[in-house]
Amino acid sequence: MSKHSALNTFGRSGNPAFTKNFSGSYDIPVNERMTLDGAVNKTGILLSLCFGGAFVGWNIPSLMAPAAIIGFILALVTIFRSPSKAGSTAPLYSFSQGIFLGGVTMIFEDSYPGIAIQAIALTFGILASLLFCYKSGIIKPTENFRLMVFSGTVGIGMVYLVSILMNMFGGPGISLIHSNGLFGIGFSLFVVAMASLNLVLDFDFIEDGAEKGMPKYMEWYGAFALMVTLIWLYMEILRLLAKLRR
Repeated sequence: MSKHSALNTFGRSGNPAFTKNFSGSYDIPVNERMTLDGAVNKTGILLSLCFGGAFVGWNIPSLMAPAAIIGFILALVTIFRSPSKAGSTAPLYSFSQGIFLGGVTMIFEDSYPGIAIQAIALTFGILASLLFCYKSGIIKPTENFRLMVFSGTVGIGMVYLVSILMNMFGGPGISLIHSNGLFGIGFSLFVVAMASLNLVLDFDFIEDGAEKGMPKYMEWYGAFALMVTLIWLYMEILRLLAKLRR
């Protein structure tokens, strides 16, 4: 089966990396199939590159804006144009987004000392906790679960999009996003919860892909999808902690 014929429908997910989904059976040699260990190893590589980029961004924050733009373009290319090229685009995405995160974190840390280590600890704590819940069967990605996460994620995306458009046309945006009041904190908690639940769908995608014997390049794509969620989660945790510290 060709790489492009693998791009069908896999199931509902809130992660934008799965807007073009994957399914089907694959008649390819064993050594060319996706494996769970391979996806885990590639996730480790992308995390290392992200941390390396964060070190650069922390020390050279002027690179933050161009790195964010480059990362966004790479994500779009990977998702909508060349999932099979994720082995090339995902490392560049992770490094550029790391630069962006490093610059953002430095700014937050300057205003709220100690917030960086708190956000990192919470992000990886949530990752470990949800991985345990997924592997132990406490949380199961049923169709209703997928629909809930998908609907919540799309709703959040719409709120952010409307706020951005309002700002572009001189409006005040949606104050709820930035407010440190009760409703603002509640909104951030909801966003963090949705970002966290998207991790479960990432785990399920990677495990199911390995079981189905998807093409080898899907190891990189699965790792890339997990990084998209982790970066989103980290940013939302930073935002929530800043609101609580104000």
